[in-house]
Amino acid sequence: GKGDDVESVRDAVAIARRLRPDLKLEGPIQYDAAIDPGVARSKMPESEVAGQATVFIFPDLNTGNNTYKAVQRSANAVAIGPVIQGLNRPVNDLSRGCTVTDIVNTVAITAIQAQENDQRENPA
Repeated sequence: GKGDDVESVRDAVAIARRLRPDLKLEGPIQYDAAIDPGVARSKMPESEVAGQATVFIFPDLNTGNNTYKAVQRSANAVAIGPVIQGLNRPVNDLSRGCTVTDIVNTVAITAIQAQENDQRENPA
């Protein structure tokens, strides 16, 4: 693909690879190539991630919201997110259509973020 959104994903992956060379990362990658081994073989045969991705990062909140809700509801999958990062304090969002499981998972993630934030601010 081409365009500003695609380039921002390429830039983000390059930064992540530089910061965490131990992680297997791929991007930009279309969802079908990310999860379907057959599609992955035809679109990205050299990728170690394509066809078996387990974590998805989207270029913007709207795309992430739409995609995770579609996958969650159509596949009866557990989805945690959106998880907002980069703020001084943990803040996460829930949809008006969220399930009880969504609420519990988001509370757990937010609590973990708060503990990590506290440890950074008050090292032992």
